[in-house]
Amino acid sequence: MTMTDVSGLSQLGKQVDAPKSPEEAVLERVPNSNQGMDYVTRFTAPEFTSLCPMTGQPDFAHIVIDYIPDAYLVESKSLKLFFTSFRNHGSFHEDCSVYIAKRLVELLNPKWLRIGAYWYPRGGIPIDVFWQTGDVPAGVWLPDQGVPTYRGRG
Repeated sequence: MTMTDVSGLSQLGKQVDAPKSPEEAVLERVPNSNQGMDYVTRFTAPEFTSLCPMTGQPDFAHIVIDYIPDAYLVESKSLKLFFTSFRNHGSFHEDCSVYIAKRLVELLNPKWLRIGAYWYPRGGIPIDVFWQTGDVPAGVWLPDQGVPTYRGRG
């Protein structure tokens, strides 16, 4: 088994304050020691929070990110801190969701990435946001994201 080089990371293994905004958040990457293989990595954030830009009230989402790495993997502590940076950030659901995906694509240049952002109701209407970089590469096993459509009390 190959040990991944983590020497250039600024947050892993250190006490780090939460970033004040998504723009200030530092997303970090590590080399993919399995480069050349097509496999899916999934991150699930079932308690993602941000703020409504109009009312300042909290919004909640269940976010699922699937990606097929190329040369790099996202370092998970930096991803957690990035997600935390949205807690005091006012932005519409669509903007938060697509911004997360764009930052990851910019950082990683993955072979493929998709985000499913399942937002809990605001004003009685749940909003789900989906985006991906293109078609899923052939031969890759990609499970369903497993988040059912919002049904309230059933």
